[in-house]
Amino acid sequence: DKVREASDGHDGTWVAHPGLAAIAKAAFDAEMPQAHQIDRKREDVKITAGDLLTVPEGQITEAGLAQNIDVGIQYMAAWLGGNGCVPIYNLMEDAATAEISRSQLWQWLHNANATLNDGRPVTMQLVHNMFNQQMDKLKSRVGDDAFTGGHYEQARRIIEDITTENAFTQFMTLVGYEHLD
Repeated sequence: DKVREASDGHDGTWVAHPGLAAIAKAAFDAEMPQAHQIDRKREDVKITAGDLLTVPEGQITEAGLAQNIDVGIQYMAAWLGGNGCVPIYNLMEDAATAEISRSQLWQWLHNANATLNDGRPVTMQLVHNMFNQQMDKLKSRVGDDAFTGGHYEQARRIIEDITTENAFTQFMTLVGYEHLD
């Protein structure tokens, strides 16, 4: 991935752990011996303003709704526990992923025309029931001790509250800061 990023014109990269910085730096140094690639223009890439404003096509699924709730809770629980980057389902996730998850939930919940692909409307009651289901699954997956010792209940309250509020919360971590010890 790091070789591809440097080859694509990136000047730097993100790593999930400080121990990976030397590996990423070596990949970048091999592809990019100069300090930056500002002179490298990607004339082969053509993106228009319209491309940036295009809303993706697709359907809202129950699985997508559940995943957004699950990832939001898991990430916020880890964040409240002091971890800003956590593995969730074999992917390294950070606040951006959780922000996308909870923002999508908020958008679906506050759009009167939002329906699941099976025709059910996305309602407060549906979302609340899905939060309950995901919490039960999380507790079963991590075990009673880890669940009780973690920040899952607190994370659920934060994510559900900012998802169901009428006004969109700008950053979930700003709300999270209010709950740190």
